[in-house]
Amino acid sequence: MSRKVRFILAIAIAAGLLGYRYWREHPSPPAQTQAEAADAAKPAPATRAAVAPPRLYGRIAFTPCTLSPQFGPANVEAQCGSYEVAEDPARPDGRRIKLNIAWIAPGEGAEVAPDPVFLLAGGPGQAATEVYPQVAPAFREVLRHRNVVLVDQRGTGQSNPLQCEAGKDLPFDASPEAVRDATARCRDELSKSADLRFYTTTDAVRDLDELRKALGVPQLNLLGVSYGTRVAQQYAMRHPAATRTLVLDSVVPNTLILGNDFATNLEHALDLQFGRCEQSPQCVAAVGHPRDQLDALMTTLRRDPPRVRYRDSATGESKEEPLTADAVAGLMRLYAYMPLVSSLLPLQLHEAAAGRYDGLMALTRMLGDSVAGQLAMGMQLSVVCSEDAAGLAVDPALDGTLLGNQFSEFIGAQCALWPQGAMPADFHQPLRSDVPALLLAGEFDPVTPPRYGEEVLKTLPRGRLFVLRGQGHNVIGAGCMPKLFAQFLQTADAKALDGKCLDTLGYVPPFTSFNGWEP
Repeated sequence: MSRKVRFILAIAIAAGLLGYRYWREHPSPPAQTQAEAADAAKPAPATRAAVAPPRLYGRIAFTPCTLSPQFGPANVEAQCGSYEVAEDPARPDGRRIKLNIAWIAPGEGAEVAPDPVFLLAGGPGQAATEVYPQVAPAFREVLRHRNVVLVDQRGTGQSNPLQCEAGKDLPFDASPEAVRDATARCRDELSKSADLRFYTTTDAVRDLDELRKALGVPQLNLLGVSYGTRVAQQYAMRHPAATRTLVLDSVVPNTLILGNDFATNLEHALDLQFGRCEQSPQCVAAVGHPRDQLDALMTTLRRDPPRVRYRDSATGESKEEPLTADAVAGLMRLYAYMPLVSSLLPLQLHEAAAGRYDGLMALTRMLGDSVAGQLAMGMQLSVVCSEDAAGLAVDPALDGTLLGNQFSEFIGAQCALWPQGAMPADFHQPLRSDVPALLLAGEFDPVTPPRYGEEVLKTLPRGRLFVLRGQGHNVIGAGCMPKLFAQFLQTADAKALDGKCLDTLGYVPPFTSFNGWEP
């Protein structure tokens, strides 16, 4: 694999694997806030971290801290604190969860609005404090006038994380038996310190409103990303008076059953992305027809997986393993999230069509290593098994697709072993609200396509959807979107936004050689 390819992969995985596009190298230290609870939303002069006393935001004490990204060098200076909630709301004297919170304030002397912005991370299983450094540039304009608050949803980050050792090393192509065994061991391991029934979206929404009251703020502006858009919509349903605005990036409709559409959405996204090569005679001449090559490759791998010698990207060692259809399907799905990286796929498929499989093999293993540990899988199972498992369906029409019914079958098998929590009877009803809402979608998104945003928009009369050309999953940092994000928070009027600046977004050309696009 060329050095240029490795460089692009490193950047894309750093910025995109967790759903965010950009990170900053030199964050500006935020100012502190005044101690008075009544004036908690206004900044106060900062002091040295070594001698700084705790600062109050409402009733919560914060001290200086540094947020470090899971990928990349960009740290963000913040204020960190915690807030305790009952794990089981019916047993307030029982086990407590200490929610991990970070607060980034506007610069000293800024006129600060009373309603902060909350970032709701995706997954399910990501932690807001861990992913914020990678999306921080999208908040630069916002931080002129608003506090930004990050809370690790219960079960993620440092909020009693439901992260298992069991199953961490499972490859994409693990057998159903291995998945079930890892799930049972994970359940037993985590049940020693958590009641797994109480780590759902509904529990998180209750935590958010308790936290809002503790901070002493009347309303919230919610930015949800991917699964975080489910949390945002559920909060707006339960607490409409406390919701000032919604920003839904890569929208998950309330009506959606997570898992049922994965195969269909991926097929559509790959057809769109590979179509960029098909429309270019130069690309076809250089690397052939990517979709046809992928279909032929999958047929070969399902019939007789070849053993492939490749170089391990982490150790540099030479290894030999079988290249399986499931591993390639997993690679295609995750790379499709990021057009910058999926631009490599036509070339890699062309190489595989010529019998050179080592590049694909190395990428499947590299991605598997990068994904490991980035999601709190126990929390993810608590959410999905409680909220989606009952609606999972196996559709014979999907058998010919890249993913088939794999996700529905595996999730169903896992959820048969996992404790399930309760959810409101109207949980899967659409959000019907007059709340001002800004909806965002990437044209090539393989998991939350633009049609999801169109569906949710139907019941949000004060909403507006932007579909960003050539973009994948999570687009809040793309092009001029950060500026539009800040303008929306100032005006609470999505329909008044001038989105012409988004027209400058273009497409990433597919690689036709290991040096990049060469027409």
